[in-house]
Amino acid sequence: MSEHFNLGVYQLDNGNWAWRFTKTVNDKRVNRKGTKDIEGNPLRSQKAAIRARERAMLDFEAQLNTKPNIRMTLSDVFKEYSEHSMKGKAYSTIRKQNSLWKNHICEKFGSRFVDDISVGEINDYLAELYYVEGRAYGYVEGFLKVFYLLFGQAYSHNYINSETYNKLCVNKDIRITMPKMKIDEDTDIVAFSPEEINQLDEYFSGTNAETAYLLGRMCGLRINETYGIKWQNVDLDKGTIIIDRQMQYQDGLIKLVSLKTRNARRTIYLNDKIKQHLQQAWQQRLDAEKNQKDLRKQNQTIITDIDGELISSTELVNCLPNGKIQTVNSMKFHSRTLKEKGINFKYHFLRHTYGTQLANMNTPTHILCNQMGHASGKVTERYYLAVSKAGIDILLKNINHM
Repeated sequence: MSEHFNLGVYQLDNGNWAWRFTKTVNDKRVNRKGTKDIEGNPLRSQKAAIRARERAMLDFEAQLNTKPNIRMTLSDVFKEYSEHSMKGKAYSTIRKQNSLWKNHICEKFGSRFVDDISVGEINDYLAELYYVEGRAYGYVEGFLKVFYLLFGQAYSHNYINSETYNKLCVNKDIRITMPKMKIDEDTDIVAFSPEEINQLDEYFSGTNAETAYLLGRMCGLRINETYGIKWQNVDLDKGTIIIDRQMQYQDGLIKLVSLKTRNARRTIYLNDKIKQHLQQAWQQRLDAEKNQKDLRKQNQTIITDIDGELISSTELVNCLPNGKIQTVNSMKFHSRTLKEKGINFKYHFLRHTYGTQLANMNTPTHILCNQMGHASGKVTERYYLAVSKAGIDILLKNINHM
């Protein structure tokens, strides 16, 4: 291997690059070397190795010049995080993080000094949650995110140094990671078959939940998004709906709140069937305003909108003509009834069905990603990989033509 002594970097036999430097600290020589960048990726070029060396030298000097860290427990860090960094996060996110901390993490790690917690013991803790306690994989991922948040908080306040933080949260080779997923973990996309869709169409037709059902089936909306739609966001001339808020229960109160992610804000395009249904629903609303004005006023529910303004439930698409509100709990009765009929109905499966059907029709990935409101195209790709009955029918048709 050739070495560039003036640069402190050299090329390895496999073509990648590495760096090294030596410093004298308290009359002792300290050697440092590395073959990866801060994210754990191999150094592919001389320039990348130079940058990595310069960063390592700066970090080394910073650690020498930094005053001793204030030793804080993980409970201290969580208190700081909840008092400052939690502000602005979604209500559901705050509730979840508080629950994971109070009911689980605090007892195990709360009294520990944050600079004394190792990657290995957290990985062991996550593995115990998943393999021994049988927690769902997605649930355990919530713990991982909380740990990342807390160590990030600790690093930003100089309670741990950059080397410790990189080990815990950055370096891909050694950082805290999720346990290996079980072979039988249920991560499948669940799509209703054409026969089940026909049954569901027939079942929901004419019910109070028909509008909500069709919005899930033909627009792929999440249930909270469905019940948070205001008529002002529906453009029947253009055939679009702007999704910019969702319904949630907060401390027992119904509210319209921000969507969980920025990507979830999107414009949904309507097919002719749902457009026609919404046109009829709009006309029913106009007739009810004229003929049932007093009844609607008596039955209405006053709720808090996304901007803190108080609005009437009659402004929502999923409000009955008589003014009574429909909420995210309105589907529970139908789920129980359909289960008795042999259909495992979950509203979210309508979203899965919508995504799978569009994927089977070769909808461009970026378009489907936008319609689904995904933050990552990798999530959208699951619909293209899902094996549905319609997909099997296409496969059989294709292989019979071979």
